[in-house]
Amino acid sequence: MNDPTRPDSAHAGAAAETDADQAAAETEAAAEAVPDRAAHDTVEEAVRTQLTKALGGARGVVEAAIPTIGFTVSWIVTKELRLSLGIGAGLALVLLAVRLAQRSTVQFVLNSIFGIGIAALFALRSGKAEDAFLPGILYNAGYAAAMLVSIVVRWPLVGFIIGSVTGDPTAWHRDREIVRLCSRLTWLLLIPCLVRVAVQYPLYLAGHVAWLGAAKVVMGWPLQVAALAAMAWLLARGRTPMDRSTPAPGA
Repeated sequence: MNDPTRPDSAHAGAAAETDADQAAAETEAAAEAVPDRAAHDTVEEAVRTQLTKALGGARGVVEAAIPTIGFTVSWIVTKELRLSLGIGAGLALVLLAVRLAQRSTVQFVLNSIFGIGIAALFALRSGKAEDAFLPGILYNAGYAAAMLVSIVVRWPLVGFIIGSVTGDPTAWHRDREIVRLCSRLTWLLLIPCLVRVAVQYPLYLAGHVAWLGAAKVVMGWPLQVAALAAMAWLLARGRTPMDRSTPAPGA
């Protein structure tokens, strides 16, 4: 039975409990809104995490490579353009089906399917197998040019990864050490693109499809993994504090 002599204390207790629940909910919501800001103490840690997300981890890297490897190996063995394109597309669709069955993200498989589709359009339009490699060469050339310009103007592309973590896309640029670090990291992403273009474009012009296919396999994900390993080594050496003085969006 309720004590009629203590109504105020009962209401006060209920109100306090409600306020505590509301405060806890607000704290949890705030934590969910800016998880990366609380999760990273250094710039290096933030960049490592964001690069892993962007590439989809080890599985995303492998899924992006398998259809291309399938097409390249098939062409080297059979010299059949349509068959090779079909094998590459088929492998991509199998990977997509696995992702859907596991109810996991299909982003990186879709990227791979898109790449195979563009390659097929180029190759089928001209009837030349080497044209399947032209979109990749153009992509690497364009990406390398964009990264080089970003380094020259001292707004290295990797810096914006830090901006996505801190909540301010440009605050990182005020710290010379962070700019220097991001320039080095951007160079490590740029170099594989330059190497691919320097090797593959002359092979494309000469029509050496077998050598071009082999070069694409060797300089695809293995070269990217090597670049990421170099980045991981560079990032592991530094302990640049993450600047959280910039308020989060909406704060």
